[in-house]
Amino acid sequence: MSEADESDDQRRARGLPPEPLRPGEPEPDRPEPPKPVNAAFWLVVAAAAVLVVAFVLQLLNKDALTDTLIQRNTDENISNDQIASGVESMLWSLIVGAVAVGALMVLFAWKARQGTRSARTVVTVLVVLVALFSLLGGGYLVIGAVLLALVGAALMYLPSVDPYFPRVLKRP
Repeated sequence: MSEADESDDQRRARGLPPEPLRPGEPEPDRPEPPKPVNAAFWLVVAAAAVLVVAFVLQLLNKDALTDTLIQRNTDENISNDQIASGVESMLWSLIVGAVAVGALMVLFAWKARQGTRSARTVVTVLVVLVALFSLLGGGYLVIGAVLLALVGAALMYLPSVDPYFPRVLKRP
């Protein structure tokens, strides 16, 4: 079999990228992902959505958070207006960060669903980072999002789905 007759999976198993599509060519048929990989994708999508919703709800509840921080403030150099402004800025930053991280998790979960081994690794790293940052606090919804994402990442490492993610051979 010549190199021109190889399938994308055979090229990927040799450590090569798939052949690029020429304009007007139909998309090649890809093997259906295993059920655990599909479930992992949807769990990561749900985790990203729950993560964003958690921080949006915190923004909607910013008055209670602001009041709590004002009551706990012992520094006379920090005014109540500064605390209120800082809380709002922090919450908007958390929402933007949650959207960005969630989008990256979904993107790489999608690529992992297509059988890309390195995307599976990137999803795992993102999930671990989100889990570590959730240790700083965030509430029950953030913990729920982390649990969903951790289960999704774990499903991509089941022995039954390992053949779906071919190892990349090192070039000599």
